[in-house]
Parts: sequence; structure tokens; C-alpha cells
Amino acid sequence: MASIKIISTSRVCAASDKQSNLNIELTPWDLLLILAEYSQKGILFHKPKSEEQFENNLIKHLKSSLSQTLDLFAPLAGRFATIEHDDNTTSFFIDCNNAGAEFVHASADGVSVADIIQPIYVPKIVYSFFPLNGVRNYEGTSKPLLAVQITELEDGIFIGISVNHTVVDATSFWHFVNSWSEISRGCECLSKPAPILERWFLRDKDCPIHLPPFSIEQLSNSTYVPPPLEQRVFHFSKETIAKLKAKANAEIGTNKISSFQSLLSHFGRSLVRNKYIDDDPNQEMEFQVIMGVRPRMNPPLPQNYFGNASQCGIVTMKARELLDQGLGYMALEINKILAMHTDEKLKDLLVSWTENPHVDTMERMLSNATFLLIGSMWVDVYGNDFGWGSPVAVRTGPANKIDGTITMFPGVEQGSIDFEACLSPQTLQGMRNDAEFMDAVTYIP
Repeated sequence: MASIKIISTSRVCAASDKQSNLNIELTPWDLLLILAEYSQKGILFHKPKSEEQFENNLIKHLKSSLSQTLDLFAPLAGRFATIEHDDNTTSFFIDCNNAGAEFVHASADGVSVADIIQPIYVPKIVYSFFPLNGVRNYEGTSKPLLAVQITELEDGIFIGISVNHTVVDATSFWHFVNSWSEISRGCECLSKPAPILERWFLRDKDCPIHLPPFSIEQLSNSTYVPPPLEQRVFHFSKETIAKLKAKANAEIGTNKISSFQSLLSHFGRSLVRNKYIDDDPNQEMEFQVIMGVRPRMNPPLPQNYFGNASQCGIVTMKARELLDQGLGYMALEINKILAMHTDEKLKDLLVSWTENPHVDTMERMLSNATFLLIGSMWVDVYGNDFGWGSPVAVRTGPANKIDGTITMFPGVEQGSIDFEACLSPQTLQGMRNDAEFMDAVTYIP
């Protein structure tokens, strides 16, 4: 498949400097990700019907609408700043200095929309549709906190977005994209309220947080080499998910298992069946699930709170135990772990981390994970019409990928869910041949 060509690279600043004096402190939820790579998500569109519209006006229009959007989302046009303290610790904050976001215009001659969405595995060229590959969050002192790449395809457009993960989580990321798309198509009133930029701290004394020293040289010379991995998107229809939910609840004799929990159990059992069980049936499985906590706090954090507000829940069980007990058993374990994360527990975790802050790379944090589930089924992906139609697919970049990274998105049809799975080719082939698992998968060309 063809490679891409960079046509231009520029900076886009907020249309006004009205928040250029604003400094934003970072919370424990934010700083836990300081050594991770940027979050990368992109959406694929068919090209506008008018070729002239694209050639002459679209790039200019997207820059202008992005500039207007950055007026609302000032942190994304800023940079990190640091303060070195006498005790050899460092505190980070966002300097909303309007240094600007990076804007890349590129082309991928000979690549079509079908080339991206029809193969069983996500083609590797998709990774080149994202800017700032390999950049880690702490580098936001010199790198843009937001970078956008518009890649022209033969018959489509891919908007790839890389954003500093210390600045936003999935909810805030899609809040920004939703607002940009509405401004781009000329909406006078945005569907979501303006973002709340001030970070939430449990206690006034917790701000700013002093981080212990970490070695950038050690990160740069990391011996971690990821195994050969492939990505595949598994699509689950609303009807299929409903059947899995009914089956899981019937097995346990309850009605409290959710659609999400039953689907995750179905996926996790196939992964274990095809990756671990032959090696060691007594091996401990660790399933890490990143959950949004805005509605779990008391009082709840607003949905337009701009920043990170998430916590990792960990479900552990032995491989054989998981498979012998059936769909409902794992779903119930997931339910129990998620239910444990009450307002009281979440606040206890915040206090504990703040009093002993520690950071690590994603590679080391996930070294024992069977899989890590990220993303959300509640964000608006396919409503992002920039003025020439809705997206046809969503894909992610190469950042933070391990053998077991699963990214969840809502599907194209209402009520459906997509799992973008990053796994070894052997595991994916096993899952592809797993009739029980694939019976629930719908092929979307």
C-alpha cells in the first residue's frame, strides 16, 4: 500500500487570547498518565461530493473552525510548564499560553476508504494518519498538547487527532471533537455546554502535586520491544448484545448484569480460550477496565468537566475457572468490581495516591494485564459531521498499544458496540476460528 506525503505543517492558535493568562493545575487522575503516550483517535469520511470544495476551501475551513473551537478549549492550545522544588520533586501545570495546536495536511495517493475498512486487520498505513507518534505526555512542555492531521485519500478524508492524555480522557476528547464538528458546519448553538476548565481537587492542600523524579533517559533507553501485533475491529449489533445480556443474567439468576458486562465477558472468554488455556489453565488472568467516574462521585462531576476523571478496575481469576463457569460468571465478577468503586472508595484512592504519588510507564503498568479495556460506549462518534457528512469508521493510532489493548466505541448503528482489539496474530486467528465467539460478531464492510 502507498505511503503518505506531508503537504504542509502549521500551527493553529485560538482565535482570541482571552484565556492566555490561565494556568491549570493537574489532578492525580491526570498525572497518573504523565509517562504514557498521547491518546490517538481518528475518524474516516467519504470525500465531499464537490472536489472543488475540498481542493480550495476545506483545509482553510477546518483550520478556521479549529481556531474558533480552541477559544473554548484553551488548554489544547497551550503547553505544560513545570516547577522544580527544593525536595527534588516537580509539579506540572497547563500554561494556556495559546502557543497553538499542530495542523498537518497530508495525502495518501492510491489509498481508498475501502482499503481502510474492508481488510480483516486494520492496515498499518493507518498509523501514519496520526501526528506525534511516539510522543509521551511529559513532553508537552515543548510539544503541542493537540495535533491534528487531515489526510486526503482517493475518495475520502481521515481526521487523525493526537492529544496529550494528561489533559483529557475519552469523555473530554469527544466533547472537543463534537464541538469542533458543530462549529465547522455552522451550528449557532452547540449541543454540549462549554467545558469546565478548572480541575477538581478533593482537598485544597492537594494542589499542586509534587511528583518524585523520573528518568527521561531511562524511558528513552527502554528495553521494551512490543511483539508483532495486529488490530481488528469486532462489531456487535444491538440484538446480539441483548442476547448475551439475557444469557448472562439467566446463568446467574439475576437481572443486574449490564449489556457492557456481558459483552466484555463474551470477548474475554474467547481471548483466554485462544491465548492462555493451553499454556497454563491455572494462570491468573488480569482484566483491567478503565471506567469513567464523573457520575460515581458525590456530588457527581459534570459531564463537561474537562480533564481526566477515570479509574482502573481490575478483575482477576484463573483461566480454567473463567472458562468452566460460563458467560455469567465473569460478567458478575466485572459487575462486582465496578460496583465497588463508590464515591468513598474513589476518594480514598485519591488521598492514598496524593500522599504517595508515583508514576510509571504504560508498558510496566500493563505488564501483567490479560487485556486493558479503554474507551467508552457513551461518547458521540458518528454524529461528528464537519459539513460534508457523517463518519463511516473510527480508528486509533499506534500509541499505548500492548498485546491486549481493547478500545471500545459505539458502533454505526444505534445500540451497537465496536471493539478494536490489538492482539498477536495467533490470538486473533484463534478468535476468528472460535465459532462460539464469532457467532456474536457482525461483519460490517
